[in-house]
Amino acid sequence: MKKLIAVVLAAVMALGVLSMAACSEKPAANADFKVGAILIGDENEGYTYAHIEGIEAAKKACGLSNEQVIYKYSVGENESCYEAAVDLVQQGCKIIFANSFGHESYMIQAAKEYPDVLFCHATGQTAAKQEGMKNIFNYFTGIYEARYVSGIVAGMKLKELMDAGSVTDPYIGYVGAFPYAEVVSGYTAFFLGIQSIVPEAHMDVQYTGKWFDLTAEAEAANMLMARGCCIIGQHADSTGAPTAVQTKLDEGSVVYSVGYNIDMLKVAPTAALTSPQNNWGAYYTYAVKTAMEGKEMKQDWCSGYADDAVQISKLGPSCAAGTEEAVNEAIAKIKSGELHVFDCANFTVGGEHLTSYDKSWGFEGVELIWDGYFHESEKISAPLFDIRIDGITELNAESIG
Repeated sequence: MKKLIAVVLAAVMALGVLSMAACSEKPAANADFKVGAILIGDENEGYTYAHIEGIEAAKKACGLSNEQVIYKYSVGENESCYEAAVDLVQQGCKIIFANSFGHESYMIQAAKEYPDVLFCHATGQTAAKQEGMKNIFNYFTGIYEARYVSGIVAGMKLKELMDAGSVTDPYIGYVGAFPYAEVVSGYTAFFLGIQSIVPEAHMDVQYTGKWFDLTAEAEAANMLMARGCCIIGQHADSTGAPTAVQTKLDEGSVVYSVGYNIDMLKVAPTAALTSPQNNWGAYYTYAVKTAMEGKEMKQDWCSGYADDAVQISKLGPSCAAGTEEAVNEAIAKIKSGELHVFDCANFTVGGEHLTSYDKSWGFEGVELIWDGYFHESEKISAPLFDIRIDGITELNAESIG
């Protein structure tokens, strides 16, 4: 009997070794599969760093070696993007990603010339409009969901400050890069999250005209704090705003920060409340795996909490009591479909609740409101919410736009 058991155990162990070898051994068909990435910045810029983390996650999940992933850093939104794409094709890349809005036309140009290569562009809007092209794709995350949740974090802090008498005016500031739908969607979601806790809150947006500029973002934050804002959110890619907020807090001002892309606690250890974050690994793993298997990809991909494609960073030590519970409740409702971020019952335009909207830039004539809410990132992956709602003022949109 013992001999029989020993034989069985030996067989099981042998099968386990073979199974592990099969999992770790790269399929011969994919040994030369290469991935290219065209990035607007590098690891020093929060937005791009998040994309790099996502690509590295996909590399690990799909069993690719370092040599099979080729990065092009700090590629501008100009002809250099097309040149980078061509170079990646010539190096053997089967799928190429680009991560900035202005890269799109150059990616399409390359896609037309190389129909056997897949070109995927983040934040773009026109992949579905390219008639007859099966190799150009757009992708984005439902980051507006995480921005709404980060607004709840800010709202809980704001309420705590008001209850304590430290703040009497629920005045919020927001540092934005450009007055594009992507930014408008984000700051509106953030504001609605705040208003779910403090309905009387109001917000000003100060634009920088740049996606990444430490000095400009710090100056914008300082301008907003000088106007009396007690919490500063952002859709800009540096640590400039949280750093400026931390300085003011250290000087005795009652001010706090909600960042973006990365955990800001290193630069704002007591001022930072949280940051909405993209988990780009959800998309990159999907896209690389699908391409390696030769399967058809979605031309427009977007997902949020449902697929763990978005999140907020660790709550800072200054967050109000009960914040974690409020966050968890909101996320659960978003996942279940009970909570829609852009529920038209929760905002007005000119004092009126919207029942219809078909004026989004580039998609005029396409209805985006039905069942009582704005269906963000459903017609295409990129944000289309460009509605200016009551309670929010853009201070310098005309000079930036």
